[in-house]
Amino acid sequence: MDKEKIVKEMEETMTVLSGLVSSFSQDDINCIPFEGSWTAAQVVRHLNLSNSGFLEIIHGPDKEADRPVDQKVEQVKADFLDFTTKMQSPDFILPKAGVYNKAVLLNVIEDLKARFAVVINTLDLSKICMAFELPGYGYFTRWEAIYFVIYHSQRHSHQLRNISQKLKDTAGTIDLRQ
Repeated sequence: MDKEKIVKEMEETMTVLSGLVSSFSQDDINCIPFEGSWTAAQVVRHLNLSNSGFLEIIHGPDKEADRPVDQKVEQVKADFLDFTTKMQSPDFILPKAGVYNKAVLLNVIEDLKARFAVVINTLDLSKICMAFELPGYGYFTRWEAIYFVIYHSQRHSHQLRNISQKLKDTAGTIDLRQ
């Protein structure tokens, strides 16, 4: 396990995410870019719910690993960075429709980034988290859980770029706000 590498990847991923969120105006972050899409704010809310949930899982009950610590990382990466595949969010991390405050969303991202840095630097990442079994994956080690957060965040950063472009392409033609 290369803790320096995982710290760097988490830092870079969350910095990119923060930059993308910052690039939206307060109005645009709450605009629906096209029918059936979430707003950028809803994407960020979903990520913040998911990432905070993973912090709870990481701090929950654990056990010694009986397999390679990073066994599931490549599969998570392949699944989440395949942008041609549409995924469904579990109900418990679906963002509600509504108007979100961009500054609040950004503050949560920064708080989560700091909390993950503490986890990476202080906890044994080889332990298997027993608080939650992910459908299709099973139980994650802390290492795998952190990489899930990284790749899930990268996937939604890609989605935010697409939303931003769509809003620029349709600027001034349609008011898509809820």
